[in-house]
Amino acid sequence: MPESVVLDPVDLHILRVLQNDARTTYRDLAAQVGAAPSTCLDRVTRLRRTGVILGHRLQVDPAKLGRGLQALLTVQVRPHRRELVGPFVERIKALPEARTVFHLTGPDDYLVHVAVSDAADLQRLVLDEFTARREVARVETRLIFQQWECGPLLPPGQSGQIGQIGQIGQSD
Repeated sequence: MPESVVLDPVDLHILRVLQNDARTTYRDLAAQVGAAPSTCLDRVTRLRRTGVILGHRLQVDPAKLGRGLQALLTVQVRPHRRELVGPFVERIKALPEARTVFHLTGPDDYLVHVAVSDAADLQRLVLDEFTARREVARVETRLIFQQWECGPLLPPGQSGQIGQIGQIGQSD
């Protein structure tokens, strides 16, 4: 299991700001964090180097791309063996409808988030790309009515410090 990285309040504030808007300039980041832009650059570089920051992603609205119906598919694969995991996951990742795939414990082996154009497209996807595969024993479909993004991810026990972080470098 990977080792945690020790983060101070400035690092945590940087992570919070960048998770809310990864396009924040170093000048704006510095103003929000209460540190010099060069300090923010050094800290972000260290957070990238240590693997805390993995990259930057572009969020798109699936409905604007003609994929207004989203669903979660639980998939059971039989036999559930190591030699099937890699090829199965690669096949799912290659599907243009697939948004995320999780390998799970419990009665279901995978949870796949998909975005399709409509119910007929979802039916086609399930029948042609999932249940038509010999190793897929069962697929259950759950439609997503609405989705919300949650707050920034911080280390355990650090979320209570967020209100205090904005005070760093400021005097009363």
